[in-house]
Amino acid sequence: MKLVIIIPAYNEATLIGKTLDSLLAQRFSAEKIIIVDDGSTDETPEVVMKYAEKNPSIQLIQKSSEAAHLPGSKVVQAFNYGLERLDVDYDILCKFDADLIFPENYLETVVKAFEQNHNLGMYGGFCYVERNGSWELENLTNKDHIRGALKSYRKACFEAIGGLKTAMGWDTLDELLAQYHGWEVATNETLHVKHLKPTGHTYSAKAKYKQGEAFYGMRYGLALTAIASGKLAFRKKSFKLFKDYLNGYLKAQKKHFPFLVTQEEGAFIRKLRWSKIKQKLF
Repeated sequence: MKLVIIIPAYNEATLIGKTLDSLLAQRFSAEKIIIVDDGSTDETPEVVMKYAEKNPSIQLIQKSSEAAHLPGSKVVQAFNYGLERLDVDYDILCKFDADLIFPENYLETVVKAFEQNHNLGMYGGFCYVERNGSWELENLTNKDHIRGALKSYRKACFEAIGGLKTAMGWDTLDELLAQYHGWEVATNETLHVKHLKPTGHTYSAKAKYKQGEAFYGMRYGLALTAIASGKLAFRKKSFKLFKDYLNGYLKAQKKHFPFLVTQEEGAFIRKLRWSKIKQKLF
């Protein structure tokens, strides 16, 4: 199977070399590794160019962008910009962050998983962050969820879900829509990926309502939004986030923000979410 990787990058000069080193050291080689420099003000493009000069599989694409880092929009726009310029065919498409260190068997394991299960649409490992000198699971989501930092898609699944939405919550919505279209989503707890920067530490102040707006866009409804907001706030140890998420939802509802899914997709998403909640409770 042919595998391609697209990496959005913004001011990652000190870290992206570690990511590329780990990808070049893989036991299975990617057909193409595209780094989309999203208007960096540091030496990110110069670092990538040095790798590209020595490795024909690496390609630098530069994109102008505003500096504000709003979750969902900036990174997905950069990813889509790279995807539009991809000049090779693929079976597996990976969206990776520019601050990761992958174990050498990562891509090999991903490819084997897709080869062995033809119903598998999405697959990924787990992010670990360094705390007090040891690497610990970045425990922000359930273990059946693939983090946005390391998504891998079967081409047919990616096309079925219509690609990635430029909105907060894109990395949850893609999995929900994959299941709506009959694809399986799976994670592998043995794949430990080092995440060199904590998630969301560069988000701008404008981002605080985005999660609630995303719940509205996915047609969660108020009850599911309250449960999901409470869970996220608890994991992040911040009651203020719970209020921000709910306010974001109510703001989107009041202003009639556009939905991210159809009524039918929304009904499926709510049913799936309630089903998982009941499984955990009973």
